[in-house]
Amino acid sequence: MGSNLGELLVREKVINKDQLKTAFDYEKKNKVSIGSALVTLGHVSEEEMAQALSRQLGYPYIDLSQFEVYPDVINLIPVDIAKKHMIMPIHRIRSFLTMAMVDPTDLDVIENVRFRTSLSIQPVIASESGINDAINKYYGSTDSDRVKEIIDEIAHADDGAVDVIEEEGEEYSMEELVHSTEEAPVITLVNTIFMDAIRKGASDVHFEPYERSFRVRYRIDGILHEMMDLAMKFKNPVLSRVKILATMDIAEKRLPQDGRIKMRVKWGENNRKEVDMRVSCIPTIFGEKIVSRILDREMLQLDLTKLGFERESLDVFEKAIVRPWGIILVTGPTGSGKTNTLYSAISNLNAKEKNIMTAEDPVEFYMPGINQVNIKDEIGLNFATSLRSFLRQDPDIMLVGEMRDYETVDIAIKAALTGHLVFSTVHTNDAAGTIMRLVNMDVEPFLIADSLALIVAQRLVRRLCKKCREEQKLAPEALVDIGFSPEEAGKVKAFKTKGCSACNDTGYKGRTGLFEVMEITDRIREIILSKGQPREIKAVAIKNGMISLRQSGLTKIKDGVTTIEEVLRETVKDAETKNDTNNA
Repeated sequence: MGSNLGELLVREKVINKDQLKTAFDYEKKNKVSIGSALVTLGHVSEEEMAQALSRQLGYPYIDLSQFEVYPDVINLIPVDIAKKHMIMPIHRIRSFLTMAMVDPTDLDVIENVRFRTSLSIQPVIASESGINDAINKYYGSTDSDRVKEIIDEIAHADDGAVDVIEEEGEEYSMEELVHSTEEAPVITLVNTIFMDAIRKGASDVHFEPYERSFRVRYRIDGILHEMMDLAMKFKNPVLSRVKILATMDIAEKRLPQDGRIKMRVKWGENNRKEVDMRVSCIPTIFGEKIVSRILDREMLQLDLTKLGFERESLDVFEKAIVRPWGIILVTGPTGSGKTNTLYSAISNLNAKEKNIMTAEDPVEFYMPGINQVNIKDEIGLNFATSLRSFLRQDPDIMLVGEMRDYETVDIAIKAALTGHLVFSTVHTNDAAGTIMRLVNMDVEPFLIADSLALIVAQRLVRRLCKKCREEQKLAPEALVDIGFSPEEAGKVKAFKTKGCSACNDTGYKGRTGLFEVMEITDRIREIILSKGQPREIKAVAIKNGMISLRQSGLTKIKDGVTTIEEVLRETVKDAETKNDTNNA
């Protein structure tokens, strides 16, 4: 028995008989399904068709983008069958398979799948575009399964498993190495890894050689996840392939190298994006480790109100960035979102009447209307050189990627004291510690006090998945111990992770910032001039209303944004600072 889709839609008065006849003619002429014909001819939308089928047949209508399908379920139906009949396996429980279909009236297809899988089929309804996207998403990612099959075939073809341990001074045939990187399995493997990482929203891909394993890990929402453990025979070809893509010297295996990959990726009909990857290669005792940092412009958040600032901290920050002169520093470890904060600030200030210039190592994202310079230390184009040149270009606002030496800081201070607004970053643990860092770089305290306007310390924590978070019952004493007041501890409702299909069973989805915004007030300038300690500076700042990193984290816990574990991982308690505040 074939499909009764057309007659059903006529009974539901979604289409009329004339429209059905023209659809049948189109179906025969173009060799497409009746559903595709009706949608293509404009007689019905995918949504209308799916809803009508759901009402008539009693099968639920689902949005496939909200489901995560496991590989063992995907493997039940071959990709050619899924594409031919517009079906998608969703879930298996014992002998029952839930299967999404555009046309659940097609009993021949149901019987075919039942015969192939030996499972009872439970149809659900999905739109054709939804099934197409799901097929491209899951069967597209089975390139990795294909690669694994290729790897297994090669491994089984060997007489035995041999782990090759590279000794110092081992010689390579460059011709053979280049040839190995051009073989289809290696190209497919590298492309699949990058495609999968981009689709999963990873920020970094790590290729890590060890004595007896070659591991691939992704950093997703700040946490590393092991994704693949490849045979050792693929170590050199894969690493060399990445180095070639990043225009590195594949013959050089003794020194660190940096490179860049620009990649255009596509999956499904509507998912296309262009990403840059910053690639770093460093020699380890078992070979070269490569880390590719994925710079996805779509992940760049330029709206200051969505970065995670508390309202009070954001008011101080916004007031500081419209100053005509001074230095604004953002501090935090690598990967804490400093670049995003700086880009958001200068994006807010970007106007036709402003001359904004940046020196970055490297430029991570192109911003229209802003003059961006790529630092190249090998030819003498460093931060200090760039800053000197900027001052001859009549700038209003300057951004320096990092203040890492005295010369750069000295020029930035002189620029700030002569009427320019300067943004930059420093690597310190908190806002107050930045003062000591500058002093240790031999900068005179009076110059620091006169030029600094604001210091922002920040961290990133993972956001709780809103669909599956659960309330966490904790004793008030435990909440007091992490920083809540006794009054707050009795009222705070904390949440914990659970895990669901929407968050890949991690309990987290996305990240948000914790911010410590310290304005350089007259009192803090006095402490700097008297060479006071960071603890004293922080105490005064908190007394003046500064929200510390831990306090920012406590607010996020109270608002149900993140977990206690995330805040404890990224911040330290302010107990000592609070005691000092009372004495300040």
